[in-house]
Amino acid sequence: MDKELQKSVPGDGSPGGAEQSNTADQQQGCPSDSQNLDMDCTVGGSSQDESASQTSMDLGGGIGRDERGSPTYFPRSISSPGPGFKPGCRGSPKKCVNTTSDVEMLSPISPVDKNMVFNHETVQDSVDSGAADASPSSQQQAEPSESGQSTKDTQCPVKAPPGSSQAAECSSSLDMSHSEATSERWLGTPIDDLNRMPQCAPPLSHLKVVPHHTITVRTDLLREDERPVPHPSRFKDAWDDQFVKMPCSEKNVFPIEAEEGALQSRWDLIRSSLLKGFTSSLDVRDAILRYHAPQAKKWDFTALNLLFTEHMELSEAKHHLEVVLPKMVELALSAPTLCTKPIPLLKSRTNHSLTLSQEQIACLLANAFFCTFPKRNSRKTEYSNFPEINFCRLFEGSTSRKIEKLKTLFCYFRRVTATKPKGLVTFTRQSSLHSPDWPNSQATITKLHITCDGTIEDDGYGMLQVDFANRYVGGGVTGNGLVQEEIRFIINPELIVSRLFTEALEPNECLIITGAEQYSKYTGYSDGYKWKESYNDETPRDDWQRRCVEIVAIDALKYRHFSEQFFPEKMTRELNKAYCGFSRSGIKSEHLSAIATGNWGCGAFGGDTRLKALIQLMAAAEAGRDVAYFTFGEWSLMRDVHQMHTFLTENQVTVGRLYYLLNQYYSMVCKNCRSSKPGVSLYSFIYGSFSDPVSSGKAGNSVMSPAASEGH
Repeated sequence: MDKELQKSVPGDGSPGGAEQSNTADQQQGCPSDSQNLDMDCTVGGSSQDESASQTSMDLGGGIGRDERGSPTYFPRSISSPGPGFKPGCRGSPKKCVNTTSDVEMLSPISPVDKNMVFNHETVQDSVDSGAADASPSSQQQAEPSESGQSTKDTQCPVKAPPGSSQAAECSSSLDMSHSEATSERWLGTPIDDLNRMPQCAPPLSHLKVVPHHTITVRTDLLREDERPVPHPSRFKDAWDDQFVKMPCSEKNVFPIEAEEGALQSRWDLIRSSLLKGFTSSLDVRDAILRYHAPQAKKWDFTALNLLFTEHMELSEAKHHLEVVLPKMVELALSAPTLCTKPIPLLKSRTNHSLTLSQEQIACLLANAFFCTFPKRNSRKTEYSNFPEINFCRLFEGSTSRKIEKLKTLFCYFRRVTATKPKGLVTFTRQSSLHSPDWPNSQATITKLHITCDGTIEDDGYGMLQVDFANRYVGGGVTGNGLVQEEIRFIINPELIVSRLFTEALEPNECLIITGAEQYSKYTGYSDGYKWKESYNDETPRDDWQRRCVEIVAIDALKYRHFSEQFFPEKMTRELNKAYCGFSRSGIKSEHLSAIATGNWGCGAFGGDTRLKALIQLMAAAEAGRDVAYFTFGEWSLMRDVHQMHTFLTENQVTVGRLYYLLNQYYSMVCKNCRSSKPGVSLYSFIYGSFSDPVSSGKAGNSVMSPAASEGH
């Protein structure tokens, strides 16, 4: 195959990641002379380039071809390139460095070895011809993108293939240096132009008990800077399948071996065991095993012991044993006076909110630390569809992950035992009974700020912050997990209590947490995670005394095979899940904060970053929210998504039309693809569809069904 005919679409690739190394990139070329010579697959400078440029001008200056004949998008401020066009870059000499943890989130589709074909028949030919015989070199990681864009004067997004004359010319020019190309740290709308709480939020109604909202404090006594008063004043027990079974319940009993039929209160045993005091971490182990005797040979406390013996100074360990842990015991044993109202289980297929005080949450988490919650140590109980809550698995093993998690959690317990927190936190399970009519949606893409710097929790303050959740909320936070969701749950430990009462999420459900406070700062990710220091969260509170922090847990699908995520039903499922998390019934768009999100469902779940970004933009548009997108250091993803967003907004592409194109991509590229990855990338396909009205199957933004279009 003539190497010059192997084309790629600039702006739709990324440096190679973990997924890329597993499967060879697929290569496709133009047909030989014996094949259809009318295919739209010629090299730059031909009459077909001129045709594409004309189409670009008809669209308002968007679609054109680069010097290799591949489709790309040129913003209105840049005219379509003619033959011999060479890419240009600008910026200051500053690089965006990708770490190992960043790489695993990147798209496995690299533009370097891909060929874009426009005509529908040609696309099908490229799929059927199999791109299955990828060359060994295609398994290597693609080189980082060298194109650059300016937020003020957007630059041409064309990327020259590594090793080409264009790349050599670029590297020798001051304008084309890689360090200059990656100088832009954000693109799109300035982040300060996006809505944030509390400024954008409408006035809150008075906090009161309603049928679908359980409140565990006296709302009439709620005051700023005062501890909320529990309600009711005395403990009310509820030992059934609708409420959390509390360790202090009189029904929490166990049989006495020496006396047949006799029962003893487990709470009394818990109290006596924990009140003995601690001189070492082994005393903590022994206390817990006194009321969990059957687990004595199963539970491992290595991580807890290592924390005290090898990762704490002697004075620090002594302070924890003599001060912090006894105060944690006192906090846990205050459950009958603090958590007086039965805590409802947020079960599947329900819409219900639960508001707890931060002090009540601290009490519940102290009980989780000492593993007191009954019937929560096995998947064989009535809680089999709930996450684990007792911390027993957090104590086992000797990995640095466990040590750093425990450091982070002890920071929280030191804080809440020294000074009682005074706010509230609301947990809302939201189910969408009716999904949007995606094929006919007339919504257009909203504003986007996209950056390769910063984090959701720091730079997305006041926005709806997305938790890349497991369907069992919190994922592996009480186990070995330590990625986006688990990190968020340990630096904001009040999130962990949601595992006590939240059943596994269904496809049309999400969990919204409002008011969770951040207690720690950290560095690193996964195995590189390190607790850094205590953090003083000064986020303002709303009228319900909640921190103005809104986090939504939405769980993405996990894919075994890359192409699987492009199945129409799976793309629709992800759209519905994101929409469920983003939408707020009855609230006007101007009162909705922007969404702070990133590479949701990528990394270990196998999602393609560029598809997931598009899905979230579509769901946000339907929900009437703007988006702040954090790529976690991946500059090329920032460029690609911004380029696509600019194209969609300048041409007023509706969500309905975009949904149609996603389905067309599956039908024409993925459905009959015999290789592990499609030979044509999604963004290339979208650009190509607009450059060829026949293959697009549409005249404007009207939606044509995939079945009707396939006849073209």
